[in-house]
Amino acid sequence: MFPKPNSALKPNTYAFESEPLVKPTGFREYDARWLLDKELNLMGVQALGMGLGTLIRQMGVRPEIVTGHDFRAYSTAVKMALVSGLMAAGCKVHDIGLALSPMAYFAQFDLDVPCVAMVTASHNDNGWTGMKMGADRPRTFGPDEIGRLKDIVMNARFELAGGGSYGFVENFAARYIDDLTNRPKLERRLKVVAACGNGTAGAFAPKVLETIGCEVVPLDCELDYTFPKYNPNPEDMKMLHAVRDEVQRTRADVGLAFDGDGDRCGVVDNEGEEIFADKVGVMLARDISSLHPGATFVADVKSTGLFATDPVLQKNRAKTDYWKTGHSYIKRRVNEIGAIAGFEKSGHFFFNAPLGRGYDDGIVSALAVCDMLDRNPGKSMAQLKNALPKTWQSPTMSPYCDDEVKYRVVDEVVKHFQAAREKQEKIAGQNIRDLVTVNGVRVTVEDGTWGLVRASSNKPELVVVVESPVSDARMREMFKAVDHVLRAHKEVGPYNQTI
Repeated sequence: MFPKPNSALKPNTYAFESEPLVKPTGFREYDARWLLDKELNLMGVQALGMGLGTLIRQMGVRPEIVTGHDFRAYSTAVKMALVSGLMAAGCKVHDIGLALSPMAYFAQFDLDVPCVAMVTASHNDNGWTGMKMGADRPRTFGPDEIGRLKDIVMNARFELAGGGSYGFVENFAARYIDDLTNRPKLERRLKVVAACGNGTAGAFAPKVLETIGCEVVPLDCELDYTFPKYNPNPEDMKMLHAVRDEVQRTRADVGLAFDGDGDRCGVVDNEGEEIFADKVGVMLARDISSLHPGATFVADVKSTGLFATDPVLQKNRAKTDYWKTGHSYIKRRVNEIGAIAGFEKSGHFFFNAPLGRGYDDGIVSALAVCDMLDRNPGKSMAQLKNALPKTWQSPTMSPYCDDEVKYRVVDEVVKHFQAAREKQEKIAGQNIRDLVTVNGVRVTVEDGTWGLVRASSNKPELVVVVESPVSDARMREMFKAVDHVLRAHKEVGPYNQTI
């Protein structure tokens, strides 16, 4: 009988080596994240594998699964502990080795395997580990599946059928690269800065871009799991500023920044200005809807209001559905409503047929940017960006808030703004025009200026974004209004960055 996980074990003790450590808060809305050794030990990872294998069987899915790992000092050990648990639960495991998350999603199709468990902490700092899981390609788990997995693991409700097996898939990276590059080369010779933050994407992204005809300027593409310069996170201004400097130094056409597991891509234009991912999404939606008039898109609630108001999208009869933030939520929504693409402000982009298979792949996103430039030979990235209606927008700001209380705090913030609307109180000097509560609260006032507060799905943080179509000053007024509400909650700590 495998023991029930304990959430309060300390390293370098007998108990730590004899019992599974699994902190319940590591089960997030749509994937799983823990600080290794502090919140999860390898025996706990084994329990996760047993739980996942049990859940797959309970779902009636063929117990066959792809697994891979990102480039961190401990990811291989985590993966093999997971594999042992999966095999104990009777799963046939296909190990593709060192991989990007989208490589694992691709393997589900290429190897005809229904399930996936990718060991990755994505863009989180070193010390973190986690898993992205799915059993219905191209979708990944949402709250229901994660909730069931949590219940199985934390209560040790394992069904250990046995009979599992393990196989390593040799040279799978070559199959993934071949799939991405089996397409016409670019007609326009683009000079591209490919920035990987010494993360996993460095082994794959530069080669793909070179093969399709780009002149690649590699930036921090040597794999180094200490991440010596900055964390591979295309929402991190330190990474974007490094890309800016290299674009300006080399006079590149565009800078492309990939996150730690390669499912996101950030963009810097030829003048060195970072373009927030939702604005890149509007640019791509313009390009795609010109080829596919009447196309439907999905955007997350953190994204710019331009998806609804842009005149070019309106001319192309494009429709956009605003939905919950989170790669699993947007991925599912894109597939549920048959959208051609989905865009998330964090940089997760999802392309359905004929552009992709419906999952998020940062390299596919980079190729879409290159194709857009290729179809506009007389225009630079900056010119395409400047053709958008002007808005003033903050970066994604993340004040600290414990996992145990963050959802309660957000619920109270939602109630505050709902009460303000009922009482006709002014926010940032104006009446509330619209209140969207599908994911936290997005409050929009009369002039179109809006602010968002939601709970982070994968870290002990809140998420705050503000935007104004009027002025920088109005954006800042909205931030002050939102921050004033947050400061009423002592549980809310300092921001990682601010405006």
